[in-house]
Amino acid sequence: MSHAESIMPQGNAMLNRLEELNAIGIALSSERDINRLLDTILLAAMRITHADAGTLYLLEPDKQELTFEIMRTNSLGKAFGGTTGKPIPSSVFPIQLYKDGVANHSMVVAHAALSGKSINIPDAYKAEGFDFSGTKGFDKKSGYRSTSFLAVPMRNHENEIIGVVQLINSMDRSTGAIVAFSRQEQSLLESLSSQAAIALTNRRLIQQMEDLFESFINLINAAIDDKSPYTGGHCERVPALTMMLADAVNRTSQGPLKDFVMTERDRYELKIAGLLHDCGKITTPVHVVDKSTKLETIFDRIKLIDTRFEVLKRDVEIRMLRNLQDTGLEPEEVRQLRLDFEERARQLDDDREFLRHCNIGSEKMDAAHQERVHRIAAYTWRNEAGEEASFLSADELDNLNIRAGTLTEAERQIINHHIDVTIKMLESLPWPKHLQKVPEYAGGHHERMDGKGYPKGLTREQMSVQARVMGIADIFEALTAKDRPYKQGKTLTESLTILGKFKENGHIDPDLFDVFVREKVYLEYAKQFLGQEQIDEVDESRIPGYSQLP
Repeated sequence: MSHAESIMPQGNAMLNRLEELNAIGIALSSERDINRLLDTILLAAMRITHADAGTLYLLEPDKQELTFEIMRTNSLGKAFGGTTGKPIPSSVFPIQLYKDGVANHSMVVAHAALSGKSINIPDAYKAEGFDFSGTKGFDKKSGYRSTSFLAVPMRNHENEIIGVVQLINSMDRSTGAIVAFSRQEQSLLESLSSQAAIALTNRRLIQQMEDLFESFINLINAAIDDKSPYTGGHCERVPALTMMLADAVNRTSQGPLKDFVMTERDRYELKIAGLLHDCGKITTPVHVVDKSTKLETIFDRIKLIDTRFEVLKRDVEIRMLRNLQDTGLEPEEVRQLRLDFEERARQLDDDREFLRHCNIGSEKMDAAHQERVHRIAAYTWRNEAGEEASFLSADELDNLNIRAGTLTEAERQIINHHIDVTIKMLESLPWPKHLQKVPEYAGGHHERMDGKGYPKGLTREQMSVQARVMGIADIFEALTAKDRPYKQGKTLTESLTILGKFKENGHIDPDLFDVFVREKVYLEYAKQFLGQEQIDEVDESRIPGYSQLP
């Protein structure tokens, strides 16, 4: 065999390792999850060097210490950290880079981090200059033999050390014997560590940007919450319920929505849309958002009407007392004057209680009650200027005769305008590709399947599944919310009954409603957000419009 022929297998092996290193680099650059990224780094390092064990440390700059992120020993069948689901043992402490202000060069990984240089030790039991007492103690307990070590610092594109990869016991590929890490293996690991550091730094930067972005969203919601405590919970609950329903649809394998699939990126996009779905409310006046009674503006004007009733009663009493001053009255006439006064006073008290009740608002005010409000409005009184005036102003009359809820039509338009503002705000942002549908998802939660919603009057066919999901979440949250100023939270049965009727009248998506009930999304949500008194026994067979699968 010629010399050239003898080195061909080695050359092929090295070429294969370089190709593997290139493939690893591609994998590292595409991985989004940090735990999976860390796993990929350590497993790749162990594979290309044929190491039996390895540990990946990350540098905590503020603390000046190396923390254990992943630990693996193949021959012992042990793995901790990363995606294993097993936390690093509590007995394993971070490695301090400085002790009492003095650099810790006695530990191999600390020295690698401090010096920025790779450390290759053929045999720890023969090495000098490093403290291997902890390693030897582990070996004694486990029966393991930690021999060859290779520690390589991870240096990012800004030449900063962000961690260390330490490998133990390189295994000969032919015999399986423990050997020293070769120069080629060290060089490959240094190359991998450089790629890994850049990939990890990029992923951290992206994560920091995402965290900053979500914090900014939470800041907006906190501002809305601070302005109105009645909407703060809504901003938290609707996104949560949106994701619950979306995940239920994603996992369903039957029915019209069985082919609907969401990737992790799709989920993140919908999550962001859910968090921002009411951001336009930051411009909605507080006295409209928090209007708990029909006459409330900055304050509840029912108190002004209470005062007017007192004025009317006083006027009636004064009139009676003046009449009683007539000394020529018969006793029967005196008695009748007092009876008339008492009857009129009772009527005024009754009218006052009636208006107080009307002021609270309800789901439906009948025509007879509205007519009575008009009759009371026809009373006259002398105002603060001494002028005769209508008992109720036109605005008070309009508010007290609100047929449902506490908002006038003009105020409803103000509330509804928040969705226009939401869309305008979101469409003005330069969304990256994976978030470009956020405005559409967030802006569609008040649309209806029959095209009678707002602001665009979209039909079901014109809306994405995600936007339709958010519409159901928004309605169900509103029905069950117990922190609204104008109503109590409904029970599950009451809420599902109303939601079922919404399905029947073309308000919400019928297929999504069926998944909502069938997958018991309502119960998952209730256990997290509703009061125990609201979680009643639901008879799904009696819910209007619900279609069970055959």
